[in-house]
Amino acid sequence: MGERLSGRSPIWGCSCYTSTETEVIPKQYDHAHEKGSYMSRENFNDLIAFLAVAREKSFTRAAAKLGVSQSALSHTIRLLEERLGLRLLTRTTRSVTPTNAGDYLIRNIGPHFDQIESQIASLAELRDAPSGMIRVTATDDVIAYLLRPKMEQFLKKYPDIKIEIHADLKLVDIVAERFDAGIRLGEQVTKEMTSVPLTPDIRFVVVGTKSYFRKNPKPKVPHDLLKHRCITMRLPTHGGIYAWEFEKDGRDVRVRVDGPLIFNSIFPVRDACLDGLGLAHMPEMVAEKYIADGRLVKVLQDWCPYWTGYHLCFPQHHQNSMPFSLFVEEMGYEAGTPSVS
Repeated sequence: MGERLSGRSPIWGCSCYTSTETEVIPKQYDHAHEKGSYMSRENFNDLIAFLAVAREKSFTRAAAKLGVSQSALSHTIRLLEERLGLRLLTRTTRSVTPTNAGDYLIRNIGPHFDQIESQIASLAELRDAPSGMIRVTATDDVIAYLLRPKMEQFLKKYPDIKIEIHADLKLVDIVAERFDAGIRLGEQVTKEMTSVPLTPDIRFVVVGTKSYFRKNPKPKVPHDLLKHRCITMRLPTHGGIYAWEFEKDGRDVRVRVDGPLIFNSIFPVRDACLDGLGLAHMPEMVAEKYIADGRLVKVLQDWCPYWTGYHLCFPQHHQNSMPFSLFVEEMGYEAGTPSVS
């Protein structure tokens, strides 16, 4: 197990966060409470429709999700806005975005509807078989090497539980995007989240093929990489090229490598490296099988630090959901569990 490296994280360790701010009702919305005071019993469906459109940012997608026509949904939103005396959504031919009043409603009533939905879903726990939907966000390599190996056994035991897995490299707000959990490196689990370790400490390695090294000298220090063809990744959040990160004797080094290929997923990076097209930087679990059979060779090993391993992180309120608790139990790391190749 390697030392914990705080304050740093490679691109695959996206952070998770949730807002805990409270807000005083703005004066300009006071009239909406007076006009809409009768809404408490009659128009919950209208508010649910509004939240669906605001969150999907599309009438088409929201209508499909709610199982209604787009015209009926548009009519519902228009009547809701008329009753409140406020415009809630700004519509263009390309997008739908909430106004200030709409954003206020999303932040202040959205969590209450989510809680109601969660509690209704939990009624299924009274049945003999656990059931429900679990939504998880993770990177493609984590899905392949950590989630996929455990899915068959879990789904056999709990056939009425559905799991939606969203592959994404970018920074994702777990709460705002309505995920139940995300898988992140330990350094990136925030204090607002509960977390369960899934792996021991992990590291990222620099690898190349034997054929590549027959034509090019092995790098001895990170800055030697500037003389090599490197296969790079573009960061999804800001669009920059990922700088490879190293550490030795307390010294942190970031190298902005260059090369002929740029991808936005780790598996094409690995495959291009296997084709001998350049050096690659990736989680060791992604390269492990190919290092073992000799197709890839590790370099700069003394410069590749360990990171606190992957964790399943989730909001506190999900701990009492039976399907999710079963999922957490299934995913939890046990010392001695063999790695997946």
